[in-house]
This record gives sequence, C-alpha cells and structure tokens, in this order.
Amino acid sequence: MKSLTTSLRLLTSTFAMSLAMVPAWAEESAPVPALTLELNAAQPSEKGCRLTFLVNNNLGADLSKAAFEIALFNQAGVVDRLTVLDFKDLPAGKTKVTRFDLAGTDCTKVSRVLINSATECAGTGVETSACMRKLKTDTKTGIAFGV
Repeated sequence: MKSLTTSLRLLTSTFAMSLAMVPAWAEESAPVPALTLELNAAQPSEKGCRLTFLVNNNLGADLSKAAFEIALFNQAGVVDRLTVLDFKDLPAGKTKVTRFDLAGTDCTKVSRVLINSATECAGTGVETSACMRKLKTDTKTGIAFGV
C-alpha cells in the first residue's frame, strides 16, 4: 500500500509539473496591433488603372491621416512610377475599401506594387513610424504587393 501511495504522489507531482510547462492555450491573447493593407483588385478604368485596397486599422487608435508612397514596377521589373496614395482617416477597428485611379497606367503592365514609405501616419497616441512598422500586406491580384 505504501508503494502505491508513493507512486500516486510521484504521478501527481509529475502531472502538475507537466501542466506548468504547457502553454495556457485557454487564455486568449490580445490581437497584435497591425495595419493591414490588401491590394484587392486592379482593373482598367477610363483614366488608366484602378487599384482597390481593403484597409483594416487594428492599431488600437484612430488614424486621422494615413498615406503611403508606392512604386509601380513594369513587366521588366523596372520602376515605372512613384506616387502617393492618401487613405485619409482610418478609424480604429474599422475595415475600409478605397479606390485609386492611376491615370495613364495600364494594369496589365504592372508586375509589382511596392510600399516605399508612409508619408503620413497621424493619430492620437500613434507613433509616426507605426504605419510602416506594424504594416501587414496581402494581395488578391496577380500583382506582387508588399514592402
């Protein structure tokens, strides 16, 4: 009986130590602050090429102004154009769709859109570098998109 009691204590002690080493999966971790920018579509328009973006501000604060300088690359991988896209205000926790018509640009000849820098990133309690440091990108098009 004594060996059974000792075995049970050892088993209980080992089990308790194992639980202490396992991450607490049941605890929900706070979402990582991010500004998500998705190139959702690139379509010909009357003016040239219309880029449609899906933007989600999960930085935890409203952005009163967000603008990015982008570089458009042609099919040969050469920078064809630099331009600034002004996303204006982006409320915290809100998803927004924004379109930009790029005059004189042929969508079929754009191979890549590079986010060069954030020219504006302003909001109460928001660091000016947050728009680039916490930027996450994605694309639903055949055009490479990112930083």
